[in-house]
Amino acid sequence: MDSRRTTLVPQTQWHQASFREGVFDSLPIVIGYLPVAFAFGVNAVKLGFTPLESLFISCIIYAGASQFVITALLSAGISLWVAALTVMAMDMRHLLYGPTLRHRIVGKLSRGKTALWAFGLTDEVFSAAIAKLTKDNRRWSEDWMIGIASCAWISWVIGTALGALCGNGPLDAYPAVEAALSFMLPALFLSFLLAAFQRRQSMILVSALTGSLAGLLLMSIPMAILAGIGGGCLGALLRPWIDRQSDTDKGHS
Repeated sequence: MDSRRTTLVPQTQWHQASFREGVFDSLPIVIGYLPVAFAFGVNAVKLGFTPLESLFISCIIYAGASQFVITALLSAGISLWVAALTVMAMDMRHLLYGPTLRHRIVGKLSRGKTALWAFGLTDEVFSAAIAKLTKDNRRWSEDWMIGIASCAWISWVIGTALGALCGNGPLDAYPAVEAALSFMLPALFLSFLLAAFQRRQSMILVSALTGSLAGLLLMSIPMAILAGIGGGCLGALLRPWIDRQSDTDKGHS
């Protein structure tokens, strides 16, 4: 047997990813966040929020698409409690991110560092972390995680600030740009849906769309959001039963 093929790489040659590498790896997220955050800043100001309030929402809440929802609900006169519960329902998936990562991380975590990157654990940052851990969990590090999470947060805040400053006046001379920005979020959602869609999720998708359409036609946009969430949850609950019925019918045939 060729000894060169059996030689193992010494453990000392492995080194954890650095903060600087995290900054570099965050560039795709930054590029994606800046225009969407800009659109949020513009949208929030158009809905009656001040630039400072818009910036505060992005700095503290930092919930991406949920920020569009909560500003729309509040501007429509919905109570703060209903708006908060709606956003919590939308972001329930984030409860799974921490345990999923901890299951893959080898070694002890620092409480201070963990608190920093956990605040910035968005969908995109979580995906980047999972990709790094899947590729080689020995290269993953909290410094790398802080680098990618902090850059993503900073880009979101900067984009919001620019959008809030441009929301009243500067874009009035460019209606095409403003129209494109207003469509940016639905386009982003559609891209996520198409990328993640699987045929077995058809029931959930149809239920969510039916609920949203009913809420929009019969009531209002805020109620359409709530009805869409409820319809999607109902579809998720009914899917196992429908799958069992389908398997039973196939067995009889």
